[in-house]
Amino acid sequence: MLRLATSFLLVACLFSGTLSTPVAAPNVITVPISKKVSGKTRSLKALLARDLGRFNPDAAAAVGEAPATNEDDTYVVATKVGSQTFDLIVDTGSSNTWVGSGTKYSPGSTSTNTRKSFSVSYGSGSVSGTEFTDTVAFGGLTVTKQSIGDGTTSSGFDGVDGIIGFGPVDLTEETVSGSTTVPTVMDNLLSQGKISTEVLGVSFAPESGSDEDDTNGELTLGGTDATKFSGSITFVPKSTTSPYSEFWGVTVSSTTFNGKSIGGSASAIVDTGTTLIFIPTAAYNAFLSASGGTTDESTGLASWRTAPTANFAFTIGGVSFTLTPAQYLVPASQLADFGLPSGNFGWIADGGSTAADINFIIGQKFLENYYSVFDTTNKRVGFATRA
Repeated sequence: MLRLATSFLLVACLFSGTLSTPVAAPNVITVPISKKVSGKTRSLKALLARDLGRFNPDAAAAVGEAPATNEDDTYVVATKVGSQTFDLIVDTGSSNTWVGSGTKYSPGSTSTNTRKSFSVSYGSGSVSGTEFTDTVAFGGLTVTKQSIGDGTTSSGFDGVDGIIGFGPVDLTEETVSGSTTVPTVMDNLLSQGKISTEVLGVSFAPESGSDEDDTNGELTLGGTDATKFSGSITFVPKSTTSPYSEFWGVTVSSTTFNGKSIGGSASAIVDTGTTLIFIPTAAYNAFLSASGGTTDESTGLASWRTAPTANFAFTIGGVSFTLTPAQYLVPASQLADFGLPSGNFGWIADGGSTAADINFIIGQKFLENYYSVFDTTNKRVGFATRA
C-alpha cells in the first residue's frame, strides 16, 4: 500500500547481481500469512480505482468509480500488540505500524502513551491518532517498545485491523509529531538482536479456483527461505530516482510482450499492498496493441475477445521475469467473484503517463509468481522463481 509523501532521502545503491541464498541461517524466522477478503463485496473496477488512488488520484478518477474500501484479497499477518491480536496488512509500500481500524486498541501494562500525535496519508485512505509504544509479537518473535499508532480516526480501511509497515524507514518521516522518523518493526528486530540482518523474504501463491481466505503466503525475517524459490535470487540496487527512491524502487530495463519490447527502461516500485500490476500508459497501450486487446469501458481493465497466448515479461537485473497468460489473466473461476461477465480480463493495468506520479507498480499479481526479497542492510531488492 503506497503512502503519499512530500519528502524523501536519496540512498546509495551498493550491490547488484545474482546470488544463491541459503535458508538455514541463525535468527531466520518464517511466519505464515493469510489472504483475507476484507471488503463486503468484490469488484475489480473498485479495486482498480483503489489501487490507482494510492499513487495517482487523477488516474483513479478516470476509472469512474470512487476508490473502494479494501475490495480485494489482502495479505495479513496475525500480530499480537500488547495482549491483543490483530490481522494487519503486510505492506512494503508504507512503514508505520498502526492498529484500530477494525479491532480497537486497548493500551495495557506493556504500553506507553508517548503523548505524540501520528498521522499517515495513503492514496486510498488515511489514519490518525496517538502514538504508543508497545510489545509486538508474531511468528515467535517479540519486539519491545515498538512505535504503534492508535488509529482512532481512519478512512478506507473497513474490514481490516491496520497495517504492519515493511517499507523503508524514510516513509515514516513527519508521521509522528516531534519525531523525524520512527524505527520500523524490521529496524527494531535488528537493533534488539532478534534477526542478524535486516532482510525480509515474501512468498505469495495464487489461489486456485474461486476459494478465498487461504493461508497461502509466508514472510521470512532475517534471511530467505530456499524452500520457497528455485534457482538463484537476482538482486538489483534500490532505486535512487525520485520519487521511487522513497519506496522499494527498482529499475525495469525493459517490458516485453511475445519477446518484443513494449517499454524501455523505467523505475518501478515493488508493493505487496497493491493488487494489480500497473505499467506506464505508453507500455500499456503497446501491450494492448500487440495482444489485440482493448480497455473495457465498464471495468477499466484490459480485455480481449480471444485470450492472448504470448508471454508478458519484465527484465530486471538482466533477467527476464515472465508471466504466462494464465498468470496475467483473471482466472475464469474468479470472474463471478469479482462481478465480471464471461470473457478475458487482465491483471495488467494502465498506471498513467507521468512517472513523477509513480505510474509503474509491481503488485501482488506479479509477486504471487515470484519470491521477493527486501534487503535493507544492502539496499537492494531481489526476485527468484517461486518454487
